[in-house]
Amino acid sequence: MARSISDSRVVWLVVGLMAGLGIATFWPHEPALASATDRTPQFAMATASVNPITPLEGVFVLDFLTGTIRGAVLNEQSAVFTQFYFRDLAQDFKVDPKSEPSYSMVTGVANINSRPGFQASNSVIYIAELSSGTVRAYGFPYTVSRVPQAPVQMVLLNSFPFRQAQEK
Repeated sequence: MARSISDSRVVWLVVGLMAGLGIATFWPHEPALASATDRTPQFAMATASVNPITPLEGVFVLDFLTGTIRGAVLNEQSAVFTQFYFRDLAQDFKVDPKSEPSYSMVTGVANINSRPGFQASNSVIYIAELSSGTVRAYGFPYTVSRVPQAPVQMVLLNSFPFRQAQEK
């Protein structure tokens, strides 16, 4: 009994491999985006993507003792920090200076529309504070520069309560 070419397992295996390679070649490729975070009892640190075209990140440090966040972006060509950011979170969250605030910080990718005077980066930074029961989203501008720029205040984009604020 003669076997036809369509009955051969090897032929179907080769056809399947060729089809898979063809699809993988022409399917749109998406970059893997990840951020890194770390924390100690005194501060938290996170990275955030700043440019959707190149895999460039900024680093942000939230100081629990002072209630401030500071960040910077390293220029790819000059290997020098050229963009700097800051924000007084204790003031935003109305933290009592006598209390010990409890912050949490994560970053996320968001393509926020730019506004006059604000060229948004590719990320937002979400910060929660336990006693206020609030999460706030902060944006920061990014422009390519080879020389260090003056520090820029991060922009409060929006907030929402995740629980009732604690009475003091």
